[in-house]
Amino acid sequence: MSNPPDWLRPLIDKVRSSEASDYTRLPTPDGEGRRQSAVLILFGEDPVTGPDVLLLQRADTMRNHAGQPAFPGGAVDPGDADTIACALREAEEEVGLDPSTVEVVTTLPTLWIPVSNFLVTPVIAWWREPHPVGPADPREVARVERLPIRELVDPAHRLRLRHPSGWIGPAFRIHDMLVWGFTAGVLSTLLELGGWAVDWPTGRVEELPTSGAAPVR
Repeated sequence: MSNPPDWLRPLIDKVRSSEASDYTRLPTPDGEGRRQSAVLILFGEDPVTGPDVLLLQRADTMRNHAGQPAFPGGAVDPGDADTIACALREAEEEVGLDPSTVEVVTTLPTLWIPVSNFLVTPVIAWWREPHPVGPADPREVARVERLPIRELVDPAHRLRLRHPSGWIGPAFRIHDMLVWGFTAGVLSTLLELGGWAVDWPTGRVEELPTSGAAPVR
């Protein structure tokens, strides 16, 4: 067991007192008729590029969220003890993560994704022993990236996207990926809470490319 590094502690402290409204304008409904799910927000540290967070890009052939970058995660299975167990299992299945190398430090409030009617619990973890990861099944995951925080906060990589529905939200263009939607919204808030964010051009609004458009309510 090892404690999270000092650079991660401010985020952990802020997250523990945060509310769902800090991450989304949508109130979280009760669980009736909605499926529970979880995602793993895994922070690590590379000796060269510094602190980072793990994201995957879904395969273009996926029925849902095809081609979209996301945190590892998915629906809670009957065999999962809780949402934390779900997040770790999904990360192992999707990117080959060894759960024994990870320290779960806290969870975010449960958030609602209306388009899929999922209630999602983001699980924050410290990757104390990083190891090589990659797509466990190329039919589901196209690529896996550790995105340096210093690149995520770079104003050159930040923008806002307008969905055809009229919805506008934060986005990141980084490592040949366009990160938007739920994932980008959570990331943007975490960068603020961690004290890492810098001023960026929020007036830079672009249209969501047709090839990346998924339903958004």
